[in-house]
Amino acid sequence: SDGAAAVVVTDAATAQKSNTPWKFKVVSYATSGVEPREIFIAPVATVRMVLDKAGLKTSDIDLYELNEAFSSQMVACARQLQLDPAKVNVNGGAVALGHPIGASGARILVTLLHALHRRNLKRGIASLCLGGGNAVAMLVERAD
Repeated sequence: SDGAAAVVVTDAATAQKSNTPWKFKVVSYATSGVEPREIFIAPVATVRMVLDKAGLKTSDIDLYELNEAFSSQMVACARQLQLDPAKVNVNGGAVALGHPIGASGARILVTLLHALHRRNLKRGIASLCLGGGNAVAMLVERAD
């Protein structure tokens, strides 16, 4: 898949001056690595890490956007985390929306932000597995 994306990250003072109608802040983020053969469940550790850093539980999060390298992979991660399926990939995952390899992280984050905004929800977590057994996750929260 081809794709391009950009995410603008700034400080609070600059954000206050912008005309952006809605804003979110990064609460916590994490990276981790597992044995390469376990790459597809690597996001489980990073999601737990961002929750621990923020002192939250999975039930405190309104929406999750989990990368869907394969449908079964995303389902396995959601099950290990014991997530409510109604809160995961509410607009469809990469199978439905696309998996632009170099832009997947941006696509996942922006999809999450739009879903939170449209539903007037507060918190969300975006996560994806990376090559070699690595994973990343980010917890965002409405700032307005």
